[in-house]
Amino acid sequence: MSVITRSDIENAHSRIKDYTHTTPIFQSNLLNKWLGHELYFKGECFQKTGSFKLRGALNMMLKAKQEGRLPSKVIASSSGNHAQAVAYAAHMLGVKATIYSAQNISKVKAAATQYYGATLDLSPTRKQADAKVKQASQEHDVLWIPPFNHEDIIAGQGTVLMEAMQQVDALDAVFAPLGGGGLISGSHIYGKSVNSSISINAAEPLVANDAAQSRRFNTIQMLGAQPVTLADGAATLSVGEKTFEYIKLLDNVYEIEETDIAYWTQWLQHLLKIHVEPTSAMSMAGVCQWLQHKTTTQRVLVVLSGGNIDYKKMHQVWNHDYLDTLPSL
Repeated sequence: MSVITRSDIENAHSRIKDYTHTTPIFQSNLLNKWLGHELYFKGECFQKTGSFKLRGALNMMLKAKQEGRLPSKVIASSSGNHAQAVAYAAHMLGVKATIYSAQNISKVKAAATQYYGATLDLSPTRKQADAKVKQASQEHDVLWIPPFNHEDIIAGQGTVLMEAMQQVDALDAVFAPLGGGGLISGSHIYGKSVNSSISINAAEPLVANDAAQSRRFNTIQMLGAQPVTLADGAATLSVGEKTFEYIKLLDNVYEIEETDIAYWTQWLQHLLKIHVEPTSAMSMAGVCQWLQHKTTTQRVLVVLSGGNIDYKKMHQVWNHDYLDTLPSL
């Protein structure tokens, strides 16, 4: 496996910076008071296309263009945010895009993908969509943009933490959601290169805990069926062989109950006054578990990975009112 370095992430940032937003950092004084620590939220929900996924897709495609190997068509399989990212990047670079996805894709994400000009090919399951994109990758003059399992994707996603560590200094820990592992892998590479003692942590849904299972067995585990979770951005069937090498090195992978995902989605939307996906909010349950063992004030960064959520998902999140229970450790 090719080793991804801090320089790869810095080069990715130089490549994509003119095409992406430097996303803001948010804080809630009330939440800091309740938990007794300093929390910082990196708002990738304000990135173009509404998630961090644009960084990786753009880095891979711009690098291919620089090297003279960007074809006339790109393809990808995705549950939504990666689909939008590839569609947007393809439109911007003047190439065609076809996205393969499961029929349960968020309507908001599907509409945006088509708005950017991509062809959306839907299958009954994600496994079937993944099989289709693999077959399509054999066609002539096509570049497959994987959602996470590629060095250029991981390097692009690592620019999230690169930016954040320029915006907030002296961080003790970083938390991010874990689906396929591109974001947390890039975060681990960059974070540890700057400060070897920083704690890099991930959260995934308990009902979609393939990464945690893979760590326990020390080999990649694949879920038997498409998981049903509020955190649809983390509903991958398995991590990749490239991302798994970094997932094994993480300080912690927290497995989060669905009620905790809904709880923190409601509270972050309420406290920060911004629109975040359940996948983004999920990490806060892991943060609270981590902080329970700390006796000194910690400075923690939480990556809010995206903000694309449709009415159906929002209705599920707010089916029960969790705001009558204050956050605490």
